[in-house]
Amino acid sequence: MSDKNTPEDQLVDRICHLVAEQRWWHVAPLLSDPDSERLAAFRQAWERLSSEERRQLVNALLEMAEEDPLYDFRAIFRWLLADAQPEVRATAIHGLWEDESPALIRPLLHMLQHDPDVNVREAAAIALGRYVLAGELGDLPMREVTPVVEALLQVVQNSEEDIDVRRRALESIAFIDEPHVRDLIEAAYYHPDTRMQVSAVFAMGRSGNTRWASYVLTELESPDPELRYEAALAAGNLELADAIQPLRRLIEEDKDVEIQLAAIEALGRIGGAEAERILLQLLDSPEDAIAEAAEDALDELRFWSGDPETLLFPLLDFEDLADEERFLLDDDVDLFEENGQEDREP
Repeated sequence: MSDKNTPEDQLVDRICHLVAEQRWWHVAPLLSDPDSERLAAFRQAWERLSSEERRQLVNALLEMAEEDPLYDFRAIFRWLLADAQPEVRATAIHGLWEDESPALIRPLLHMLQHDPDVNVREAAAIALGRYVLAGELGDLPMREVTPVVEALLQVVQNSEEDIDVRRRALESIAFIDEPHVRDLIEAAYYHPDTRMQVSAVFAMGRSGNTRWASYVLTELESPDPELRYEAALAAGNLELADAIQPLRRLIEEDKDVEIQLAAIEALGRIGGAEAERILLQLLDSPEDAIAEAAEDALDELRFWSGDPETLLFPLLDFEDLADEERFLLDDDVDLFEENGQEDREP
């Protein structure tokens, strides 16, 4: 008779118990970078979970992976790409946002072209963009990239496909700054559906081509908040100096905080003395989110401008250090000073 209380059985029971109690931070260490035994235990536990528990677990893993880069759930998310629940499949794709392995290209292409769920196809279209970028940067052979580009182009031009899938495919091929892609971006900009227009402006920024400057500057004044938001980010990506004053107006006058923050981020990317002056003024904003965004934007601006003041310990804040960290740092400073004094002694 087989032993029903093996270590693997105990691990399966523990995973199920922790999921039932939603103790996600206790589940995470068990599933991060799992060996073959823990992965097998997870698969068994997964079969015992309800549909709702599965949905909660995969969403919790995604959130924890975004919050803590030390967690590695790639093996889990890869296995879940074939799950029966569409929401689980889509979330698994999102969970693999940093996984650039070419081994994922085939399953993602299959999901883009054949998955019955529109949210899964949309997620696949977004995920394939990183392989287009890798190809443009020369990090991936063209034989790997070509099927991706061809599939995305087919989706963009397929009028029977859901518009959200089509527009995500457009965003993913926007890294390719070639005439046929530019034609698709322009066609999307004049599409009657605002969602496609929003993706067109996003694609303009992603292309890195300043030929789109007039379009982006126009949309900074758009009555549609989504278009203003994407135009602000695109202005930053294209480093449009002519956008500085329109961005300043968005920060001062727009009622949408997300648009204000996008405009601040854009100023940090555009750079220059004028953008820096605006950001310095925003440091005194009574709104914490605005002041913090301005500080981050200044850090980026000065980093790319080569400001020497930002190159030495730019992230060190003594107020944020724990007592023990401050104590260790003081010890290091004392040791450094002692060594320096010893070196100076005859």
